[in-house]
Amino acid sequence: ELAHLYYLPKAHKPGTPLRPIVSGLKHPTIKISKFLDELLRPLFDKMAAKKTVNSGFELVKQLQQWSSINMRQETLFCTIDVMDLYTMVPQTEGVLSLKKMLDYIKLKQISGLKIETIIRLGRFVMKNNYFSYDGQFYHQVRGGAMGSPLTLTVANCYMFFYEQQTIKQINNSDGLYVRYIDDIFIAINWPARHLFKQIDRWNHFDENIKLSENIGSTADFLDLHMENQNGQLITTVYQKPSYEPYYLPFNSVHPLHMKKNIIFTMALRIIRYCSTFQAYLDERERLRLALLFNKYPNKIIEECFNYRLLLLKYKIDQPLNFNNYNSIRQKIIETPIKEKIPVDYGKTMFIHFTYCLSMKIFPKRFHVLWDKYFGESPINEVLPVLGTRNVKNLQRQLTYTR
Repeated sequence: ELAHLYYLPKAHKPGTPLRPIVSGLKHPTIKISKFLDELLRPLFDKMAAKKTVNSGFELVKQLQQWSSINMRQETLFCTIDVMDLYTMVPQTEGVLSLKKMLDYIKLKQISGLKIETIIRLGRFVMKNNYFSYDGQFYHQVRGGAMGSPLTLTVANCYMFFYEQQTIKQINNSDGLYVRYIDDIFIAINWPARHLFKQIDRWNHFDENIKLSENIGSTADFLDLHMENQNGQLITTVYQKPSYEPYYLPFNSVHPLHMKKNIIFTMALRIIRYCSTFQAYLDERERLRLALLFNKYPNKIIEECFNYRLLLLKYKIDQPLNFNNYNSIRQKIIETPIKEKIPVDYGKTMFIHFTYCLSMKIFPKRFHVLWDKYFGESPINEVLPVLGTRNVKNLQRQLTYTR
């Protein structure tokens, strides 16, 4: 099915500009694009791991480590936006950046596929973006389609080789440089005039890459707000002006543990991001109001805010207070995040059931019965994992999602 072009408003930006999206879920090249992306993205992630971040928490850890040695009163924070990256990357050079990456990590083939084959497939995907709009048919001759998985990897690779000179310059000045797709963050001890001059110079490295910068003693990057207060790093949670406090409503038909996990995860983010106890308290109360707005009982909110959940996950046996906040926060930050272990479908069996309030104790009863009847059986080597389906209420029956 031919892709179609549509626009989504960027509600958080002045003037509400539009973001073009090519919906290509059934496009003729979509399966090749997914296949190549699954093949190449892990290689890029490994190659660029030191200078890319995927979350504000990763930036908190790097910035905290950097600031303990390099932070001064004159330290500047700079955020740079790469303008229209997906549609500005030239197609031929974008595909060649994939070849550069594979040469850089010295691979001759991947999963039995020769590099030449991978590059030919990549060129085929990038050169064959067709879509319809307003009754007309178009062929995209520049950039990649936002909606095609391979476009992200091509853009990332192109930016990786573009930014190497900049990274070298920042490193030589003991600065910090990280990137998330088309957003760049720099912390540096340069005069503002010199930094503006260097960004203007970087803007002439490649005619396809145009940079738009914000420089100052404060910065917002992803969901993290940062401040330089007289040489001291202060961080807290950042929310865009378009943010609206909507979470999974408490009265929705979902298991209670899902709703508790939302509270705990959001509270954990606040501890990780907020560098002072007062900032933590302020953000926690904002979260409480948002949860109350979504009909969460205050008793459950308090239970999830309580230190007992920290005890279960981080072995912390005392409530947070002004005196212990920094040490407990540091322990939480330094605790390694468990990597997702790939599911072994030969040893794991997924069982789904439609959740409703009368099925609340079903999972516990199921495991009791499983152990009773299969405890001594060879089938007990298979791990049963229970999952829930949403109940088919009237709303779900009347709503069709593509």
